[in-house]
Amino acid sequence: MPKKLKVQTKKIRVRFPPSPTGPLHIGGARTALFNYLFAKQNKGDFILRIEDTDKERSRLEWVQEIIDELKWLGIEWNEGPDIDGKFGPYKQSQRLDIYEKYLEGLLTENKAYYCICAPEELEARRQEQMSRGVVPKYDGKCRDKGYTSGVIRFRILEKKLKFDDLVRGRIEFDAGLLGDIVIAKNLENPLYHFAVVVDDYEMEISHVIRGEEHLSNTPRQILLQEAMGFYQPIYAHLPLILNPDKSKMSKRAGDMAVSDYHKNGYLPEAIVNFMAFLGWNPGTEKEIFSMSELIKEFSLGKVQKGGAVFNIQRLDYTNGVYIREKTPAKLLKLCLLYLPEDHKNFSEKTLEKIIEAVKTRMKKLSDVTELTDFFFKEKLEYDKNLLAWQTMGDGEVKESLERSYHTFKTFKKYITKDLEGVFFKEAENFNREKGHPIENRGYLLWPLRVALSGKQASTGPFEIAEILGKEKTLQRIQSAIDKV
Repeated sequence: MPKKLKVQTKKIRVRFPPSPTGPLHIGGARTALFNYLFAKQNKGDFILRIEDTDKERSRLEWVQEIIDELKWLGIEWNEGPDIDGKFGPYKQSQRLDIYEKYLEGLLTENKAYYCICAPEELEARRQEQMSRGVVPKYDGKCRDKGYTSGVIRFRILEKKLKFDDLVRGRIEFDAGLLGDIVIAKNLENPLYHFAVVVDDYEMEISHVIRGEEHLSNTPRQILLQEAMGFYQPIYAHLPLILNPDKSKMSKRAGDMAVSDYHKNGYLPEAIVNFMAFLGWNPGTEKEIFSMSELIKEFSLGKVQKGGAVFNIQRLDYTNGVYIREKTPAKLLKLCLLYLPEDHKNFSEKTLEKIIEAVKTRMKKLSDVTELTDFFFKEKLEYDKNLLAWQTMGDGEVKESLERSYHTFKTFKKYITKDLEGVFFKEAENFNREKGHPIENRGYLLWPLRVALSGKQASTGPFEIAEILGKEKTLQRIQSAIDKV
């Protein structure tokens, strides 16, 4: 067996080891973020390792997407499949010769053995054990048969295991409940538990920070570490991410991948900020953190044990905060993807005004499509009944629109503040004439806003008018008058 380290490296080294069997899930991204923050805070190394031993389901395109989305989030690594380091290669499929040496060592030392039990036979024994109320496990049938082929099983020592978890504290486990586990299909095809233990050792990983779902794997991996003379990394198991109904978020259940949030117009800063609070809390009222602030404030000691609920409303709120912080030019650049093709007919200055007018209503960048579409249409389509405010009849709606039309005609240039001052007085005058409450401006302004936007909800009519200009504004009001 290869030479072993006697002591753990003093330098902080952590890893994120995604399996490229699908896109990067929000739970995996949270794990990557916590590892990254911990490494940066402690001036350590963050390693990206691709665990692609599942040949049937692993895809190169998923590897690239994982890399792309992590980079988009601003999570960078010191070593990985695209960054050489002295502990590479960083894809398990390229490390098979390393695993083979350790497997041979375990077989030679009789700490592992070949098993030829058929799946049907194993299932039958499992069912029989369950019928007796016994925890199902491999019964060791092939332990001392001396077979030279088959799957490779690791001899589990029946002992009590104890280890300290930085999140969950002292954990005890009865290894006798496990039974001998399969660690490889053969010398050329190692399985997860074995490969991850070898990789963590070979790459001198100091801390293993991962999701709670891996907690049951830890005893198996500690036993393998002990059998091969490896040091034991320090473990920290992060709380599960839960749906609002408290069910576990799952990649296989179709919960959204990071790429979905990316495409839907969430900003990377917002997602990072949001993910940081999935199981961690700084202990203050502060909610918005930059990456540099998270690096400074993050602590595994402040990671909670209980599940973290994925609250989309909180993500929307956080994303909205970051959207509103963007300059008009920057926000326009981000929104271009979501604007209709006709936007190319508008000047950059006008487009910036359009985006600025709706940004307070945006939860994500993709919202800009629906919020601004009316600016780019030559003719608006809407039900004439939408023009009426509260109990207004057609006649009053028409009077209201005609009043707005003539008021707009008196202006040479449309500036929102100037329009507001005049129209608010006109609204009061209109209400006096019609016997409506003076403060209820909707009788004048609601039909106007619908005439300009064609929508029940939109930015204010004066912002719209300023952007549309005099000719288009008057045209739309006239069209509304003709519709009534």
